[in-house]
Amino acid sequence: MGVMTKRIFTRRAGTVRSILGFLACLAIVAGTVVMLSTAAADARAGGGSSFGSRGSRSFSTPAPTPTAPGAAAPFQRSMQQNPGAPMGMSSPFGGLGRGLLFGLVGGGLIGMLMGNGMGSIFSLILQVGLIFILVRFAMALFGRRAAVAGNQPGFARSGLGSMGAPAGPAASTRPPSAAPPLPITAADYARFEQLLTDIQSAFGREDVAGLRRMSTPEMMSHFEEELAANAAKGLVNKVSGAKLLRGDLSEAWRETQADYATVAMRYQILDMMVERSTGRIVSGDPARPDQVTEIWTFLRPRGGDWQLSAIQQV
Repeated sequence: MGVMTKRIFTRRAGTVRSILGFLACLAIVAGTVVMLSTAAADARAGGGSSFGSRGSRSFSTPAPTPTAPGAAAPFQRSMQQNPGAPMGMSSPFGGLGRGLLFGLVGGGLIGMLMGNGMGSIFSLILQVGLIFILVRFAMALFGRRAAVAGNQPGFARSGLGSMGAPAGPAASTRPPSAAPPLPITAADYARFEQLLTDIQSAFGREDVAGLRRMSTPEMMSHFEEELAANAAKGLVNKVSGAKLLRGDLSEAWRETQADYATVAMRYQILDMMVERSTGRIVSGDPARPDQVTEIWTFLRPRGGDWQLSAIQQV
């Protein structure tokens, strides 16, 4: 009788271990799905985020315009130092990997509760270390944090056409800046239009050399991340047919080493994500262009030509 009772207890303990193990695996899988789906949601070039630099005005809001009367989103990624921001470190375990980390930790704790002792503790340490590395890698590769709410797309959905005049009353209400204003000519507007068209075309062709000629090093680093992320998933972002619907100047100013011009633009463009190996369309409609409103900032170094310096959502 004692032997039979022991066997029954052993079987039940084994069943409990199996159930708990299954739940731990389920938590790990769920966390992984969350991580991958988050990355997939940010697969568009630019990812609907705001990044780059506007020189000394990087952390001030661009003046509203008739094209973009609402406030521009602040930069989520910028190499420009914010003098008013406190120094600190952000946790590598954000929402992207939290579910996966909790699943691994839960699995290790379950093992400890079931009597696996030091072996389970050692396994837990290895798991936490592994997820730390994986999350850091994923964040570096896909790194699009705090996506702007709504359907606002990013660089893949950017285009320009005929530029309008500087914003009138809306821009004039902006507090005066130490940087002197900069007159923008018809030739400058034409260059902005050409740049936006060429940048879109270069991105759709994955023309890294072309993008590098037309963008600042900071913007180029973001574009390269987008292209690498798409390639790692076997995808290519096909964009074409950029056409400006409306555009106007938000502000333009001169700094010590460069000139800056921030413009608001509403445009349409065909934006599709295509499977690289088969040509199958994963997202987007080849017959229906998207309409987007964004704010772009251009930089012109002394003696140089205009380059794309920043993208902001509205």
